[in-house]
Amino acid sequence: MLIAGTDGSELSTEALRAGLALMPADEDVLLVTVVDYGDPTLVAGTGMAGGVMTEGEFQELDHARLSEANALLGATADELGLTEAGTLALRGDAGRALCDLASERGASAIVLGTRGRGGVKRALLGSVSDFVVRNAPCPVVITRPPD
Repeated sequence: MLIAGTDGSELSTEALRAGLALMPADEDVLLVTVVDYGDPTLVAGTGMAGGVMTEGEFQELDHARLSEANALLGATADELGLTEAGTLALRGDAGRALCDLASERGASAIVLGTRGRGGVKRALLGSVSDFVVRNAPCPVVITRPPD
């Protein structure tokens, strides 16, 4: 099984298209996106400041984020013509979540795109692709969209 990571952006979709073209056509594909955990301080507050939403509102926001992630996966699968692909929205840190999933599922490879951040931006913001390359339990194919 191939794990194909996406953030749903046009660049990510085109990079996945290029990466999947390099992989065996008969391999099962699991299209994955990762949603950050919500910020609990929105409900609990910090220090002297109280929260800005109720627990119910926080749950509604969380449900909406997961629904949006699942819609994103469906649209990306349609765009890539992956009618037989499974889809999965995970929670947490994207790099760690992809590596953990690959380990759990015995993935043959992880395919994902890169934004091509360099230097200072990558140092400050981190890079999902860098993390995955260094920590994945399987081969990793990282592509950029064609120019």
